[in-house]
Amino acid sequence: MKRAYLLLVIVSVFIISNLNFAQQKGFGLGVVLGEPTGISAKFWLTPGTALDLGLGYSFTSEKSVFDFYADYVFHNSDMIHSEENFVVYYGPGARLKIKEDTDTRLGVRGVIGILWIPRGTSFDLFVEVAPILEIIPATKFDFSGGIGGRFFFN
Repeated sequence: MKRAYLLLVIVSVFIISNLNFAQQKGFGLGVVLGEPTGISAKFWLTPGTALDLGLGYSFTSEKSVFDFYADYVFHNSDMIHSEENFVVYYGPGARLKIKEDTDTRLGVRGVIGILWIPRGTSFDLFVEVAPILEIIPATKFDFSGGIGGRFFFN
């Protein structure tokens, strides 16, 4: 349990330390529907990297209160050749799942997704999947994924 809170503190410090720089490149806020369903945020760190965050409720887990995830993602716009602006993104991350009356679960995850950034707009649409290896309190394999969209405040 102490390790889960330590990881949450480290991720929070990382987010806060990069907040000013990320907002210069764009900050997006929106919704994600899937597992979990909730709020999605994106902080662009450089033109090719970003921090994706999510806070939501898991409708598939018993006694789940909320899921929090943070991913450091890399973007590759050369993988899909199209007239539209489709970008493949991927990267490592972590998930913290807090359940009612049971142990808090902490896991590492890898995410891969496709992002569509319509030309001349301030929003994006995405679809992603993320395999998860829970490591605390016990080793267990899980999956998450969703579709969503974010509006960017530049």
